[in-house]
Amino acid sequence: MESIVIKDLTKKFKEFTAVDNISFKIKKGEVFGFLGPNGAGKTTTIKMLSTLFNPTSGEAKVNGFDVQTQRDDVRKSIGIVFQETALDVQLTGRENLEFHGMMYGVPKDKRNKKIDEVLKLVNMEDKANIIVKKYSGGMKRRLEIARGLIHNPEVLFLDEPTLGLDAQTRRRIWDYIKELNKKEKITIFLTTHYMEEADFLCDRIAIIDNGKIIARGTSKKLKNLLGGDVISLEIKKTPGKLKKMLETCTNCKWIKKVKAHNNHLSLTVQNAETKVTKVLKLAEKAGIDIISVSIRKPSLEDVFIHFTGKTIREAKPENFQMKMMAMRRGH
Repeated sequence: MESIVIKDLTKKFKEFTAVDNISFKIKKGEVFGFLGPNGAGKTTTIKMLSTLFNPTSGEAKVNGFDVQTQRDDVRKSIGIVFQETALDVQLTGRENLEFHGMMYGVPKDKRNKKIDEVLKLVNMEDKANIIVKKYSGGMKRRLEIARGLIHNPEVLFLDEPTLGLDAQTRRRIWDYIKELNKKEKITIFLTTHYMEEADFLCDRIAIIDNGKIIARGTSKKLKNLLGGDVISLEIKKTPGKLKKMLETCTNCKWIKKVKAHNNHLSLTVQNAETKVTKVLKLAEKAGIDIISVSIRKPSLEDVFIHFTGKTIREAKPENFQMKMMAMRRGH
């Protein structure tokens, strides 16, 4: 059974296409990751699925409800944690949860019990009566997740849930999300631009860039698309010599794929440890000066580079600023 069904979904802001004809399904109880750089269309997709934006074209259903014709039903069945904190910092954590429960019509006798449950889930029972302005960034994020669960949603949207947090706090949030999915059997739609976050948390991943889905599948399946190990070379970039090496590598049958990005070369090969010497000889022949060499199994970053020719940090739509301005104007 599917919690979310999307077909040919598109969102345009005047002449800019933020989300471009995307289609996919998310199974009930699944942790689904939407991976891509800032401005790729992740947040816009969530805003359409949560009824905050109307699609320009296409269809989407959440928990069986149409996002355009059954908006109230969609909203009652979902929880959302956006990138920007939306807590009242003058209230305590418990008061924030109490107010949110009232807004969603949770009966008082059930509300108090549910508040205790979600506070325990995110390990914040001892922080519940502290004013939120005294919370750390990680505590605020955990409270946001708790608030999104107060009305027993069937789907929880997490938009960049660990953005701006330190590595240790980020990992704790990951553990809370894993535990939440395991205990509550809730469907989680997660957007992120952190490769390791998607890898750790998600049952399946869709990679989006410039509004288009460029790959979709489990983390293992996506990595297997590259068909081997990766030899990464950090080089002193010389355009003429680099072109010569790229042409040579492309013609080598034992090299399955080759990509250049900035001052790095990534070569996909079988049994990389036995091919390093050959690669070094190719570089020497091309006159390439190598700064460092590394061997590793394919990562989601390699998958992204394979499909786009750039790292996820480099990827940003040319009209990203235009899109942001259009969204602020509500167009």
